[in-house]
Amino acid sequence: MHDVTPFEISVSDQKLEQIRDRIAAYQWFPAPQDRDPWQYGMARDVLESLQSYWLNSYDWRAAEAELNKYPSFLAEIDGQKIHFVHVVGEAGGNRPLLLTHGWPGSFHEFWDAIGPLAYPSQHGGRAEDAFDLVIPSLPGYGFSGKPAAPLGQRATAALWDKLMRDALGYETYLAQGGDWGGAISSWLGFDHAPQCKAIHINILTMRHGDGPQGEEEKAWAKRFVKEQELEEGYRTQQATKPQTLSYAMNDSPVGVAAWIIEKFNSWSDTDGDDIESAHSKDELLTNIMIYLITGTFNTASWIYYGRREEGGRLLSEDGRRVEVPTGCAL
Repeated sequence: MHDVTPFEISVSDQKLEQIRDRIAAYQWFPAPQDRDPWQYGMARDVLESLQSYWLNSYDWRAAEAELNKYPSFLAEIDGQKIHFVHVVGEAGGNRPLLLTHGWPGSFHEFWDAIGPLAYPSQHGGRAEDAFDLVIPSLPGYGFSGKPAAPLGQRATAALWDKLMRDALGYETYLAQGGDWGGAISSWLGFDHAPQCKAIHINILTMRHGDGPQGEEEKAWAKRFVKEQELEEGYRTQQATKPQTLSYAMNDSPVGVAAWIIEKFNSWSDTDGDDIESAHSKDELLTNIMIYLITGTFNTASWIYYGRREEGGRLLSEDGRRVEVPTGCAL
């Protein structure tokens, strides 16, 4: 068994003041006026509005209290410190469900799902449908420890299996994930069955070695490549030279906000380009603050490098696949 210790988020006033001073001192520069404001990246008017809200209305202490609402813990797995939220609700120790976030998210992205999943009878459901929830922060993200070198999704899946079985004592579990959490869940289903009984993902990160089959898959693959052309920049940088980017980001909370929120706008089900139709300013800023107060923009970006080192999108060179039951939200 691995030691599991309770953890509570508590950020010093000095740290908050340091972040606030850099937000207030940000030096603005011109943005192109001839196109859609998001066409060249982060829309300046949206970021300026967010900066004003950040300085004048956002309340980290309220967010901190909310993040301490559910019990957090730390465990050391193979020398890596892992932070996780563990909610034993109406499932009473049964039906463990491992929820894994991705980049540029955090454990906070599951917050509104905790109640319905752990306490379904309080949300129009049935108590017998409840799950025990385990919601970790990826290595190098948030309140988890910083790895010494990049870790990929397959290596993270191995940590998660030990967290669930060795640290928490579950014999079997279910896994769900989005973004990198989808890739990690795929590796859990591939490498760690039958203890991982089933997975659910919302992203198709993995590929089989012989490429797309049939006209429908070939058309999808061609469309995917085309759609990704204007989205590749961040991924290429973080998968090849993440340290160079991080020197600038470490000094600029507004820069971190721009880098992250541009992706939230591109990847969310927004009404047009109204990012607040999908995410409130408070939700966006709490996620960003988790990166800033822990100083983890740097190590969070390493997971892209880790994926490249592990072999990229290829699941198996010999044609094997995930055999446990798999659900996918398309």
